Parts: sequence; structure tokens; C-alpha cells
Amino acid sequence: MEIQYIGEQLLPGQTGNFFIVLSFISALVAAISYFFAVKENPLIGSWKRFARVSFLVHSLAIFGIIATLFYLLFNHRFEYYYIWQHSSTELPMRYILSCFWEGQEGSFLLWSFWHVILGLFLLRVSKSWEAPVMSVFSMVQVFLTSMLLGIWVLGYKLGSNPFLLLRDHPDMANLPFLLNPEYLAQIDGRGLNPLLQNYWMTIHPPVLFLGFASTLVPFAYAIAGLWTQKYTEWLKPAIPWTYFGIMIFGTGILMGGAWAYEALSFGGFWAWDPVENASLVPWLTMVGAAHVMIIHKNKGTSLFTTFFLTIITFILVLYSTFLTRSGILGDSSVHAFADLGMAGQLLVYLLFFSIGAGILLAFNYKHLPKNEKEESIMSREFWMFIGSLVLLISAFQISFTTSIPVINAVFQTNLAPPLDPVAHYNSWQLPFAIIIALLIAIGQYLKYKDTSLKEFFKKISIALAAAIILSATFAWSLKMDNVFHILLLFTSMFAVIANINYYIFILKGKINFSGASIAHIGFALLLFGALLSTSKSTIISTNTSGIDIKSLGDSFSNQDNIMLVKGDTLRMGNYFVIYKGKKTEGINIHYEVEYLTKDKEDNYTSEFTLFPLIQTNPRMGNVAEPDTRHFLSFDVYTHITYAELDEPKITDSDKYKAANSFMASIGDTLFSSNSIIILEDVSRKVDKEKYQLAENDMAVKARLKITDINNTVSFVEPLFILRDDYIVPVQASSEELGLKFTFDKIDTETGKIQINIAEKHSNSREFIIMKAIIFPYINILWMGCIIMVIGTMLAIRHRLIKK
Repeated sequence: MEIQYIGEQLLPGQTGNFFIVLSFISALVAAISYFFAVKENPLIGSWKRFARVSFLVHSLAIFGIIATLFYLLFNHRFEYYYIWQHSSTELPMRYILSCFWEGQEGSFLLWSFWHVILGLFLLRVSKSWEAPVMSVFSMVQVFLTSMLLGIWVLGYKLGSNPFLLLRDHPDMANLPFLLNPEYLAQIDGRGLNPLLQNYWMTIHPPVLFLGFASTLVPFAYAIAGLWTQKYTEWLKPAIPWTYFGIMIFGTGILMGGAWAYEALSFGGFWAWDPVENASLVPWLTMVGAAHVMIIHKNKGTSLFTTFFLTIITFILVLYSTFLTRSGILGDSSVHAFADLGMAGQLLVYLLFFSIGAGILLAFNYKHLPKNEKEESIMSREFWMFIGSLVLLISAFQISFTTSIPVINAVFQTNLAPPLDPVAHYNSWQLPFAIIIALLIAIGQYLKYKDTSLKEFFKKISIALAAAIILSATFAWSLKMDNVFHILLLFTSMFAVIANINYYIFILKGKINFSGASIAHIGFALLLFGALLSTSKSTIISTNTSGIDIKSLGDSFSNQDNIMLVKGDTLRMGNYFVIYKGKKTEGINIHYEVEYLTKDKEDNYTSEFTLFPLIQTNPRMGNVAEPDTRHFLSFDVYTHITYAELDEPKITDSDKYKAANSFMASIGDTLFSSNSIIILEDVSRKVDKEKYQLAENDMAVKARLKITDINNTVSFVEPLFILRDDYIVPVQASSEELGLKFTFDKIDTETGKIQINIAEKHSNSREFIIMKAIIFPYINILWMGCIIMVIGTMLAIRHRLIKK
């Protein structure tokens, strides 16, 4: 008998499924209609009109899917698997947006949404380019909407449907609670990933996906140029869109860095995470494409390179999609989506446009206009081209290392990823950054065709001298000894000074022509700030508590982490710190850490208080979120590496907490909240009469040295007895310190023994273990980001005015 479920709303899901099918069919019809419209007589235009209507229907269908999904999210309709998987009733409403795009289906929808917005704009402005450009747009939408179908075709599942009912999902089949007709009244959703419960994650993904979507516009124009054999005409409308993509895509990537800096606990803004890399690489090639576009526009050269970089940018976006969503990265990235079994479909998506674009470019190669004239080494176009090649090589190096899991899967190799990804990428990318910064400094002082060497050095001499003096001063004052760091310091400062000089004395402060100079200043400041904030960052949380925290685990270092007992004042770098207590707000536990300074009279002055937190999440695991104090010239970054989240369990009438267990070798240091314990010796010399041991008993004694907070030393000797194959531990106690010790395990392979330490509840003191880092001059990095975006906006405005 079929179960009649109570409270389910099936109509919204049916509506959403209708919109998904409609969006797929209308996109396919639009793509085919625009295809025929390319060769159609413009005076007739019937295919074009039909294609426009189809794309408008497709757009409305996408809006309908999104509206339906938001309705279900806002109303907590947990009968739908996507809603149950990504939200909960406890989740604050401000994070509902993050729920929408946390899953693959929602992020595909977000991507499709931006394509629709850009496509609707192109319907109004693309004019004679509409048919070929929108044919490409519509075909991309066919593939994206197919990712939402969730239907089986010839034994293969096509896409994943966001409107699938919870009870119809394969992972939930036959679960007992779904046999209850009133199951909806008894369940809550799984909730949002704790890492995404941050305000940056409500704005970073939309901007980043708009950046992804923006790469399609120049790609579509490039394909349209090859298709219609208008090999140079496509550049005029494509250039402003390329600059728009650089601005939006770059902003999205930088927002991701800001999110990592504020919400993640690895300490920094860029970790060379595989998915971060997969976003950075197409941005680099897009920047290269923009520069060779300008070369061709001014000199008529580098047309093939222009096509190649424009096409490869979009292909790399598809490749990043494959990396992120196919499951091939495994757990190597915090950004990667769970594998929904769409790897094959994603691969077809990637190969369709890669092979199609490659064939089209190859067939048209011999017809591309070529400028055979040799370029002068002292020309602007020569060094712009070199810069684009450097960006391409940089992108290739990042892609190769990021793609090691793919290479291993395809070629059955066993390439090992770098043990220290940050050091690996930094060592490779530093030389590229040095070259790019140098080219940014000198590029605008070169003229097209040729430049007098004497005139060139005359123009850059002041900026060059100033950069040498300032960088030497900085390097000396900061005690820099790495050659590559010093070179990047010099070239980035040279780039800033040279472009300021160019803006003031050559452009005469004309804002309409200053976009490139301002963007270059911003990028150079970004490099400068990244260099100083990372290479000169300082961990100030060396453990000064006197208690060895390594016994907590191998991941805890006394050099990096400080143990703070509640109420105690300890020195940390140039500060003194006090852990003052914790406060729970919902799922967040905030830890109050006050930073103080001390004057010559030993009087303390409170400087600031930070509240790093731990977000508790029983379903997905707890997440530590840092807190940062921002100053003009540095940041103080603080996060919790260990804290006891649960209230201690009382185990007996003497109010002892449950024991903590430690595996220790002779000489190891253990700790309680009020003592340091050292395992001094393990011996089989045991007084049998004292412990009333039987003839066949085997006994081992552990000698523990205890030093309390007043440096008073005492000793205890817990006993391990093996009697007739049974372990009989003999407890040892320190009543003064409120400690009990037992010894109940010997690891014969490692020689370690297990010591269990139970403390009286009244004696224990709350503590945390914390890491704190000083990031110097990081505000220069953020300032550079803002200036670069402003400069790119000015460059777009200038191109639109010229157009």
C-alpha cells in the first residue's frame, strides 16, 4: 500500500521541474535557430526572431527555477533533498543565499543566471554579431541546464535535479523514518557547511561566478569571428568585455582571499588551494588576452595569440569546473564540491568546446591576417607580447601542479603533489612576478614600433633611481636576505613609482587615459603587500606557559601555540595576553582574549580585545574562525587551535572529571590544568610484598615527577599488573593536587605506555591554546586590490567611449 505523506508540498517541485525542462529545450532551440540565422538574409530575419523569443523563454525559465528554489529554501521545505541537505531551521536567514549555491545544482543555476543576464544585455548591444555570438551563448546554456535535468538516458544519468524529493533520493531509500507518513514534522535539515556561514560567502560566489560568466563573452566573439571569417572585426566589441571580465573575475578571486583571511584558520589570504588555483589560471590568461588584443588593435600583429588566449580562458574555466565538481580532487581542496556522478558529463562539456574551438581555429589559421614585419626589441608591443607569454607560462605551471590528480588518473602515473604547496608555488611563481612587475614598470614608456634607447632611459631614470634607493632602504630595515624577495621588492616598487610618474608627467593627470597606469599601480601594490605580509609575517604565540603542549598531539608546537589558563597573564611578542573567558551565542563559542602592554612602572594598559570563535556543528565538525585586529601598518591575527568545548563529566563522589589518556615514552612531558608531569622511568623492580603480588604476577612501575604551579616537586608511582591474562592497574594519587594516575597499557612496538590522569573538578582551570600572527603591511595588499579594480573600471570606460 502506498504511503500517503502528510504536509508535503509537491506543486513547487513539479513547477521547478517544468522550468528545468523548458530552460533546456528553449536553450537548444535558441542555439539551433541562431545557428541558421548566421547565414540568413538579414532582411528576412525569421530565424533570428525565433531565436530571440526562444532565448527570452529560456531566460524566464531560469528565473522561474531560481524563484522556486528560493521559495523552498525560505520555507524550509525539507521534503526536497537539496533543501534538507543545505539548510536547517536553526540557520540565520542571512545565510539562505549561501544555501542556494552551496550545492552543485545551485551553483550551476547561479552560473546560468549570469549567462542569462549577460545574454539579455547582448541582445540589445551586439547588433550584427547577435546571431553567431548568441548561438555560442545558447549552446553553453544547453550544457549548463542539462546539469539540472536529473534524468536517465540510455542507462546514464544526465545531471542532478534540485527538486528531487528526499524520499526519492538513492541515499535515503528505505530509511525507517521515511516510512512514517508524518516524517516532515519530525525532521530538520542538515544545515550549511560551517565554513560558508560567513558574510563573505554571501557575496564572494555571485561575484566569482559573474567572473566565470564574463569569460564567455570574449570567447563567443572570438568563435563568431572565426565562424564568420571576420578575423579582426570581433576585437572592437570584445575588448571592453575582456576588461570587464578581468575586473569582475579578479574581484571575485580577491574576495575569496578576503574570506580565507577572515574565516579560515590556516593563517593568510592565499593557500594555493587547487580550486583557488583553478580560478586564478583563467584570470591570468584573460589578462594576457587583453594585452595582445591591444597589440593587434594598434599594430595588427599577434592575431593567432589573441584568438588562442581568448579561447583558452573560457576553456580553462570549464576545466576548473571539471576539477571542482568531478570529485577528482578528493579532499585536497576546501572548495571542491561532492561528487554527484557527473564527471563524464562535465568531461563532455569540456571536450565539446575545447575540440570544437580548436578545430575552428586550426581550419582558419592559414586565413588569419599576418604581419610579417619584425618587431623592434625597443617597441611596446614586443614587451607586451613577452608579458602575455610570461602570464601564460605562469598559468601553465600552476595548472600542471594542480592537475597532478588528473594526470595520475588519466595516465595511471604516481606523481606526488608537493609536500609544501605554498613553498612550491611561491618558488615557481616568484620569478614570473618579478618579470611582470618589471614589465609593468617600463611598458608604458615604450612607444609602438620603436623607441630611442636614450629617450627611454631619460624618462625612467628618476623612477628607477627612486626605486633603487627605497627598495634598498626597505630591504635593509626589514633584514631581507632572500634574493628573489629583494628583486620583487625592487620591481614592485619600481612599477608603482614609474606608473605614478607616467600618470603625472606624461599623461598630465588625464583621468580618461589613466586606466592602465592606475590598474598597474594597484597590481604592483598587491605584489608589494603580498610579499611583505607573507615573507615577514611573524608568529608571536610562542608558548610561555611552562607547560609542554606537544602532549596534546603532533600538530601542536610550542613554537607556534601558546597555552592560556583563564585569568593568567602571559607575555606574547610585544604584548601581554589574558584569556578572560568564553561566551556562547547559538552555535558559536566566542573566546575573549585581551591584549595589553606594560609601561616602565609595570602598569598594564589594555590595547584591544579579540574574540576568536569556534563554531560547533555536530553534523559536519567544528570550525575555528579567527579574529583580527587591523592597524595601519600591520594586523594581529588570532585563532583558537584547542579548547575544551564540553563541560567536564564528574565520575565519582570525590568530584573527579573523566581521565585524559596519554601515550608517553620515558622523558615525555604531560600536563594537567595545575601541574607538569614528566615520565621519569618505567621499571619492573616492584616491591611484591608492598603491593601483595602473587607468584605469577608480572608488574611494571611508572615513576612520574609532578611539578605544580608553585614549582613544588612530588612523585607518584602507578602500577601495571598482569595477572592471569587480566590487567590490574594500581592507582596512584596526589591528594594535594587533586590528581589520580593509572597505568593500564604497554605498546610493545613503540615502547610507550598509557597514562591516565583524572583531576578533581574543583582544581581544574579552564584554558585555551591559541595561535597569533603579525601580518605587516597587509593593508598595502588590500589597497592595491581596490586601486587595481578602479583602474580597470577606468580602462573599460575609456574603451566604451572610444567605441
